[in-house]
Amino acid sequence: MAEAGSKVGEAALQNSARRERKRRSRRRSRDQDPDVRLSKALSYALRHGAEKMGLHMSSDGFVDVGEILRLPQFKAWSQEDVERVVESNEKQRFTLCRHPSGGHLQIRANQGHSLQVPELELTALQTLKDFPETVAHGTLLRHWPAIRQHGLSRMGRTHIHLAPGLPGEGAVLSGMRDSSEVAIIIDIPKALADGIAFFRSANGVILTPGNADGLLLPCYFSRALQLRPRRKSEASSWSWAQVQGSER
Repeated sequence: MAEAGSKVGEAALQNSARRERKRRSRRRSRDQDPDVRLSKALSYALRHGAEKMGLHMSSDGFVDVGEILRLPQFKAWSQEDVERVVESNEKQRFTLCRHPSGGHLQIRANQGHSLQVPELELTALQTLKDFPETVAHGTLLRHWPAIRQHGLSRMGRTHIHLAPGLPGEGAVLSGMRDSSEVAIIIDIPKALADGIAFFRSANGVILTPGNADGLLLPCYFSRALQLRPRRKSEASSWSWAQVQGSER
């Protein structure tokens, strides 16, 4: 009996390892795409690295595209490449606009900053009617035990990112990575009642700074839903007891 259980356990581990290898292979293939490389380079520059890279960023987060393209690490790309990447990005991570006086093209990351952007275009969400039916944070299963114990953290950014819904509910979902294995459903009424602030970014991501320590504590989680390797139905979503039991 014990031997049979051991074989089942080994098979499960092998299946998990195969899935991880396939996921890494897909990620490597995707990262070889020039547009993906440009998107990642822009994300770093506009969210985190502008100051270190010597870029001038306005108070609302915009940087001149020409200034970015003059940097050595962007020499392989043109303004047309930037425009294509912004237009084709399904999650609408960036905004392009013309400078109001000079007319030159500018670009901004819509959210995800570790840099302070005091006039970033955010809409305050103050009542329940401002929110979608479901607000969730996506994560990997291996991170769940720490999150369940300590809560969600800004992790050096200015906000915790939340998605306005769950994968498969229709529109392209910003705010949750496609690789997410667990969706943590947020108890918005309780968080609002306790004074937690929420905002919506220009591309629809729900953002919160969390509490004074930059955390959205576990008391604001209503439940967790397994997304991968196979989506479980709403009726079989994990309760706290089920999740805790699965980790023993």
